[in-house]
Amino acid sequence: MYEAVHAYPDGASTAARFAATAERYGYDGVVVRADDASPEYGRLRESLSVDVVDAAEIVASDPQHASGAVGNARTKHTVVIVAGGTNALNRFAVEQARVDVLARPFEGTVNGDDRNGPNGRNGNGNGDGDVNHVLAKAARDNDVRIEVNLGPVLRDRGGRRVRHLRKLRKLKQLLDHYDAPYVVSANPTSHLKLRAPRELGAVGEEIGLGAEWTRAGLEAWDRLVARNRERLSESFIAPGVERGRYEEDD
Repeated sequence: MYEAVHAYPDGASTAARFAATAERYGYDGVVVRADDASPEYGRLRESLSVDVVDAAEIVASDPQHASGAVGNARTKHTVVIVAGGTNALNRFAVEQARVDVLARPFEGTVNGDDRNGPNGRNGNGNGDGDVNHVLAKAARDNDVRIEVNLGPVLRDRGGRRVRHLRKLRKLKQLLDHYDAPYVVSANPTSHLKLRAPRELGAVGEEIGLGAEWTRAGLEAWDRLVARNRERLSESFIAPGVERGRYEEDD
């Protein structure tokens, strides 16, 4: 199972601190979605028993600004994520086969954290986006994973938490009905906010998502990383087709 983390300077903790904590909590790896961080991924993988994956999270005010950034990131990073939060950005992300994950489709900010300005990371405040049947089907058809964000469940209070819980339950129904791909994350911005897989599974069970369903979303990061690394390899041509040496028939 993997967790997708916001490492320094996007978050408060370094990639190394996240990786060390994730190892202690029983994760197989961390997906580092830092806007400007460039940790030494190779060194971290060698020094720890967990995988450390480079990812780009595209934070933009509208689809036009996001489009060019996605194309640039696709050639440089293993995982490409688009932060949603508005209906326009959500639709853009799920309609792009170049995108791996639509993150935070409801919130737009990291767990409601407006530390980068009064309107949050992408200028959308707490976000006014939604996911409906059209977006769920587009995500399925384009193999774009929709993130189930448990961050507000763990850290928000009152009405905001209640509204988010309602949206998560609706999202699960859509994902299950249309067999759309998804990932699960608590969106930690500090290693102190990292939660073990068993804890997130327990949270999922308590809020009506189901423990196994929640853990499957954590495992989905692992499969995504493995697939993308295969596609980035020199031998890859197309799904099911690779360069290589093959035995000739006698």
